[in-house]
Amino acid sequence: MRVKEPLQIPCAPNKSWSMDFMHDSLESGRKFRTFNVIDDFNHEALTIEVDTSLSGARITRVLEELINWKGKPEEIRTDNGLNFCHQFC
Repeated sequence: MRVKEPLQIPCAPNKSWSMDFMHDSLESGRKFRTFNVIDDFNHEALTIEVDTSLSGARITRVLEELINWKGKPEEIRTDNGLNFCHQFC
């Protein structure tokens, strides 16, 4: 069971990102997923990756590209429990 912590508002951009997956379907019934990364300071959508399938390798590539563009944040928040490392070393 994870420990719930109150959300802290960062003092500047690129300190903390939130990432999550969403899913939906088209009128035709075809399903798709999105991978979203948001800067917690200014709520800027840093990336939204959309496809019918999003592999772990693709998510890693997207995060690496984002870090190359924006720099490494101090932390990434998710709601997926222990599946992700929440703080960069």
